[in-house]
Amino acid sequence: MIQMVGTDHTLAPVNVRSFFSFTKEESIQFMTQIQIDLKADGVLLLSTCNRMELWVSTDREEPDNLLHEICLFKDVNEERYRGYFQGRTDEEAVEHLFALTCGLKSAILAEDQILTQVKSSLAFARENYFTDSVIEVLFRMAVTAAKKVKTSVTFTHADSTAIEQAVSMLKEQRFNFKGANCMVIGNGEYGKIAANTLVKNGANVTVTVRQYHRGHVEIPAGCSRINYGDRMQYLPECDLVVSATTSPHLTIEYDDLLGMHPDHPIILIDFAIPQDIDPRISHLKSFTLYNIDDFHSDADPENEANRAAYRQTREILAEEESEFWFWMNDRDLVPRIHRIKDQAVEDYNLRMRKIIRKLPLTGEEQMVLNGDMDRAVGKVIAKLIFDLQDHLPDHEFRECVAGMEKVFEKEDDNS
Repeated sequence: MIQMVGTDHTLAPVNVRSFFSFTKEESIQFMTQIQIDLKADGVLLLSTCNRMELWVSTDREEPDNLLHEICLFKDVNEERYRGYFQGRTDEEAVEHLFALTCGLKSAILAEDQILTQVKSSLAFARENYFTDSVIEVLFRMAVTAAKKVKTSVTFTHADSTAIEQAVSMLKEQRFNFKGANCMVIGNGEYGKIAANTLVKNGANVTVTVRQYHRGHVEIPAGCSRINYGDRMQYLPECDLVVSATTSPHLTIEYDDLLGMHPDHPIILIDFAIPQDIDPRISHLKSFTLYNIDDFHSDADPENEANRAAYRQTREILAEEESEFWFWMNDRDLVPRIHRIKDQAVEDYNLRMRKIIRKLPLTGEEQMVLNGDMDRAVGKVIAKLIFDLQDHLPDHEFRECVAGMEKVFEKEDDNS
């Protein structure tokens, strides 16, 4: 069974998503707990700004209470948070993942970042030995499907990011980016995206760098740098501050700004989960605070271009999902099919050996010819078997595989 449970920007506000986010260390601890408690074959945790999802594969037919495991790890009451989560199994779960990975479920329609996040989550789970063949193939095929969508389908106003949405919104509010002093707290992936976007819009951008990274960290072109510890001294000079770190601690606290009286309004944007900036700051005069939930896609799914894009995307995803279920339902046959192919190649090789020896070829040339013929025969047999799989009902195809196995068993007995 494939099973998942998760929350996202459509189900939970940013403070709830912040609470249920996971650091890398917590992810390892939690996935280890799931493997032990549920005896899961494969586990993967997807934790981003807009969502947290736990994915599990087991050989059981009844679903486990994954939300209970999450709340147990976070040490909170399950009933209190049940309404913020949604669970899915098998076909529904697979359909959700494929749609999610190509950006159909993102706050910014069809944005690219979720694809990178899914790939990174798979790599992290794999590197720490939490994946099995089901989780591995499922997520790899979801990534492949998303790439096909990205290269084939165009959504109007798609592929933007939250920082681009923020820039667009602030421009509508007549914020002038040209010459504005902007500070970006965090020099990770999203911090760099934010800094680059602000530079492109004409802002003077300063990026914070941890002191122990001095001299070892590249910052985006056109940006200045200051030590992270100096951020509060620099903040009164800023017109706009963006915080986008993966730190579990606040980067700007309420008390930091309580006694600060800048001579101009300052905009603070918090793109982090868990949150970087104390939400109470929104009550302070001279400061305007936004978080990631304030910047959603402005793409209109009802316009004709997007209707066509949705339809095209669904067609691609339906085909890719059927490929996954094709693998999933017949994966027990894969080693048997490989054995049949190897036995067929061996049988052919035995029959052709005497003929090849009679040819006017050197020993090395005979070896090369044998290798080429083995590969050709293997491809023909594989094509024959998988073409049968395409055109026969599952029970008839399985009978064919069993029949081919018996043929080669008899060949072995007679040899």
